Amino acid sequence: MKLLEERIQKDGRVLNEDVLKVDSFLNHQIDPELMQAMGQEFARLFANEKIDKVLTVETSGIAPAVFAGLALHVPVVFARKNKSLTLPDNVWTADVYSFTKQTTNHIMIDKRFLTAGENVLIIDDFLANGQAVDGLLTIAQDADLHVVGAGIVIEKTFQKGRQLLDERGIHVESLARIKAFVNGQVEFL
Repeated sequence: MKLLEERIQKDGRVLNEDVLKVDSFLNHQIDPELMQAMGQEFARLFANEKIDKVLTVETSGIAPAVFAGLALHVPVVFARKNKSLTLPDNVWTADVYSFTKQTTNHIMIDKRFLTAGENVLIIDDFLANGQAVDGLLTIAQDADLHVVGAGIVIEKTFQKGRQLLDERGIHVESLARIKAFVNGQVEFL
């Protein structure tokens, strides 16, 4: 998606050979017009699939997932990273390791929001090592959902995430595919 690639080039910051910071438009400050365009692109890419719900993990996946859900006219369900007093004990769970935060999160979704047999589309902000999507796949499997695919905003192709999803037979569509970070610059495929 050219618009996203241009925005990454303009406002993204390469912190090291593995980390791209996009907090000015994706995961701290949100550009709603860009999110809307991405949501419409995800809807176009998965137009041939029957989708009942969009799944994501809080926090950075929520904005692109909501706009994808809006474009697809389906609800969005996000896995929470922290259990609140209002979240019941009847939840689907998985553990997800975050490379950038160096922590493992115990993600959870209230069982009331997932129904066996539903077709779901996973949306996430980054695909690097594949841990967040893998956690959602675990929940989907436990909940007896059919995953139609994974929509990724930014994929780092030099990390193992895509390979893990390919091995699991998941249809992946990424809006921006990064080949490498060279001299502080982003190289796209």
